[in-house]
Amino acid sequence: MIVVAAFVAGVLVALALWRLTAQAFAVPVFERENFRLRRLPTAVGVLVVLVALAVDAGVTVAEAAGADPSPYALIGLRLVTIAAIGFGLLGLLDDLGGAGESGGFRGHLRSLAHGRLTTGAIKLFGGAAVAVVVVALVGRSGLGRVLLDGALVALAANLGNLFDRAPGRTTKVALLALAVLVLGAGAEPQLAGVALVVGAGAGLLPADLGERLMLGDAGANVLGAALGLGVVLACSGTTRTVVLVVVAALNLASERVSFSRVISSVGALNAFDRWGRVP
Repeated sequence: MIVVAAFVAGVLVALALWRLTAQAFAVPVFERENFRLRRLPTAVGVLVVLVALAVDAGVTVAEAAGADPSPYALIGLRLVTIAAIGFGLLGLLDDLGGAGESGGFRGHLRSLAHGRLTTGAIKLFGGAAVAVVVVALVGRSGLGRVLLDGALVALAANLGNLFDRAPGRTTKVALLALAVLVLGAGAEPQLAGVALVVGAGAGLLPADLGERLMLGDAGANVLGAALGLGVVLACSGTTRTVVLVVVAALNLASERVSFSRVISSVGALNAFDRWGRVP
């Protein structure tokens, strides 16, 4: 099964890349405090982008050499790679240049009204642009559909970032979302790229839970965007609209409600959130 193979490949390549690059991230420019005030390398989620790029390049070379991969899997992989590069670059900019900036949508818009474009605002507006370009490549027709699907991808990316407030949380949510997507839409070949990216997040999960790294926006946004793109690739227009409403509602709710507080107040969610983390 292509989706399972892609997920496993993501896990293995991410594990190998982290082992090879851990020392490269152990420099001051990446160092940030986590929720427990421990100094850790952030933006390590950029490795998820490199996993997508490396596997896509390998598949491209294999195809040029005469291999015959599924065209649907190849299209899905290519679209996810483009999205990962775009959202990963914007997330990396915010990880390294956005220290001390917060306030959600309102905070970034308030800064813009005063003539200052924050790195968070660049990420939001740039993410919307990346999302529109990627969904247009899917081949959906009509301005309305392109804008709706683009909003779904962009808001899903931001939602991934909103969950990134505790070790492993975004990856755990992404794993659940992938399972729901595959069960609901089927293990379609076009979801191979999505499975690859979520698998890469899973490969970094042990180090994330052990507080040896932080995904940062460079990883959390990519996981969210890939899953949003997966919905666009594999689901009907009605389902995509419903998912968009849910994702938009969660983004708006985050302006007033702390996800961490809600999770800690619900026993099952709290247990799932704390599973595998350092006590």
